[in-house]
Amino acid sequence: MNWAERAAQHDAQDALAGFRSQFAGHDDPAVPAYLDGNSLGRPPLAAKQRWADFVETEWGGRLIRGWDEGWFAKPLALGDRIAAATLGAAAGQTIVGDSTTVSLYKLVHAALAARPDRSEIVVDRGNFPTDRYIVEGIARDTGRTIRWIDVELGAGVTPDDVVAVIGDQTAVVLLSHVAFRSGFVADVPAITAAVHEAGGLVVWDLCHSVGVLPIELDAWGVDFAAGCSYKYLNGGPGAPAFLYVRAEHHELAQQPIQGWMGVRDSFEMGPVYEPAEGIRRFVSGTPPVNAMIGIEAMLDLVEEAGIGAIREKSVALTEFAIELYDALLAPSGVELTSPRDAAVRGGHVTIDHERFPALIGELWSEGVIPDFRPPAGIRLGLSPLSTSFAEVEHAISRIAAGLAR
Repeated sequence: MNWAERAAQHDAQDALAGFRSQFAGHDDPAVPAYLDGNSLGRPPLAAKQRWADFVETEWGGRLIRGWDEGWFAKPLALGDRIAAATLGAAAGQTIVGDSTTVSLYKLVHAALAARPDRSEIVVDRGNFPTDRYIVEGIARDTGRTIRWIDVELGAGVTPDDVVAVIGDQTAVVLLSHVAFRSGFVADVPAITAAVHEAGGLVVWDLCHSVGVLPIELDAWGVDFAAGCSYKYLNGGPGAPAFLYVRAEHHELAQQPIQGWMGVRDSFEMGPVYEPAEGIRRFVSGTPPVNAMIGIEAMLDLVEEAGIGAIREKSVALTEFAIELYDALLAPSGVELTSPRDAAVRGGHVTIDHERFPALIGELWSEGVIPDFRPPAGIRLGLSPLSTSFAEVEHAISRIAAGLAR
């Protein structure tokens, strides 16, 4: 049996295969392989009708009355829905509204305000640039010191790495659940417990795990978390992020962007800032209501499929990608820079070769669309509800052919 036949067999046995037809462009012959769903997910077809209904009925029909009829509450209502479907979190701890960058900025500041007598922020050099840049800026502005964790290419932060740098001056640790380049899955409960033992707080970036891995924020004791919605939650380019604040931190939590929608009575237009009770105090300005529609459409599918089944297919897709790598790419000197162990591998697989910077343009021109990550990595982002095994086979076979020329 050749690889294309193997892929077809996997697709025929795939319990989630029927979901592919619910995404725009899934059968576009000009794009035979879209493996970048962990950067921008395909649009759910249902979002088109939802947007049309919103323009015609809610925005067009109800006009400003929409704020009293659901828009004002939407950051919390949608946050609760994301929490229940993907975060393992009880209601009243999650909101939607800002970008990931702004959300992380708020959370790191809130954690520092809760530990005013501590001077250090911990972050790893392999973290996504935004996370590192935020820490650098906040450290500069608040006079804090950064403690860096160094990780090898293809790896991620372990509990031992964290224990080695934390101490009685650790205020906050900012880490990613799934490393954006390697796909390494961090041990959230163990790291969180270690930081708590040292008296610090943890902010987790969930951008590359939400919607593709089971997450249990409440059970894991997580303090703060944030993540985007345009990857595995398929909210569309620029869709707003979510942030989570554990209930026990609400009463004393201070966030740095004090806006009119995070107060006790927004429409009183009061003379001073009085933060709202609970998670609403982390809302700042007017939320992007129309930008939340795509997320709602995708959550319908996530809830129907179930995060457990989504993770099961994710593992199957990445296992197949690694099997193809071993057969077709390793002989050409391509390096696998993601974990082989599925238990510590997220929803994407990264491979590296010195010729990939030149090859990526050729692939895109043919509608074979993986991601590129410097210095020479191709990242295969496999979104379980919209990616087929045939797409994985086609893309890796095409990469192999490109290297053979």
